[in-house]
Amino acid sequence: MKELTAAPSYNDDLEDDRYRLRLYVTGATPNSARAIVNLKDFCETHLKDNYELEIIDVYQQPLIAQADQVIAIPMLIKLSPMPLRRLIGDMSDKDKIFRGLSLTAG
Repeated sequence: MKELTAAPSYNDDLEDDRYRLRLYVTGATPNSARAIVNLKDFCETHLKDNYELEIIDVYQQPLIAQADQVIAIPMLIKLSPMPLRRLIGDMSDKDKIFRGLSLTAG
């Protein structure tokens, strides 16, 4: 897993099948902490070595959240592979994540 500090461009490597994910959280709130743990666990289990996860705290980087039109927290945005998808919640519903990332459970 690679955690990024700078926001990658939506157009970077569009042909790549690597999952590029951006998780918006609000500080160290319990719901945000749960979303981070749940999503990291999901990615390590189901996307091993095939994803990049960027975690953005909207308190520290509000302009990025505004640019991505974040309307609820925690929010996961799947930047690639296309289509772009948004998931809201603490990422505890694995079936919802499978559907949101267009993966097949198995």
